[in-house]
Amino acid sequence: QVQLVESGGGLVQTGGSLRLSCAASGRTFGDYAMGWFRQAPGKEREHVSTITWTGSTTYYTDSVKGRFTISRDNAKNTVSLQMNSLKPEDTAVYYCAAGRTVTGGVLLPAYWGQGTQVTVSS
Repeated sequence: QVQLVESGGGLVQTGGSLRLSCAASGRTFGDYAMGWFRQAPGKEREHVSTITWTGSTTYYTDSVKGRFTISRDNAKNTVSLQMNSLKPEDTAVYYCAAGRTVTGGVLLPAYWGQGTQVTVSS
């Protein structure tokens, strides 16, 4: 089992920045690829970003490329998502996820965090 706890969400104006963090506990953190997903009201959960086991490779959905940066610290068992130039359409609940499979640049989650709300006001 892997337990994931997100933090860092909040309310920000258009063009602002937020940094989400996810703390993992349980099994060996380095055994898992990590990712961030989001779900806006009335929409399906969508992939945002994935980072591989050592952090050597990262993937982003097109809508966040150049604005969001995913990173991980295997010594601290954390993964972060730096979000810059935020837009109202980035408003969603953001979920941290862990898994052993990455397909087509998208993590296949085996574990989920509880989510953190990000609201971008116009």
